Amino acid sequence: MKKHLYFTLVALFFSLSMAALADGPPPPPGNPSSGGGGGGPVGAPIDGGLGILLAMGVAYGARKLYVAKRSEKSDEEMVADQER
Repeated sequence: MKKHLYFTLVALFFSLSMAALADGPPPPPGNPSSGGGGGGPVGAPIDGGLGILLAMGVAYGARKLYVAKRSEKSDEEMVADQER
């Protein structure tokens, strides 16, 4: 019961802190006839970083599978050696 309460309090704390740091909506674009730029803010490019992050995740998962299969194989060999 204590773990459930602790988890709930931590989740509540983090969710409230994220809401406190959120930015408000952007201001509406200016009137083009008044000389203000009509374009909205330009977003940051995420394509390169997202691809690298995805590739690193795939490599990490592949290594974890390789290590797990390798340790499973060595465990089987140890059992076979003990039976002899």
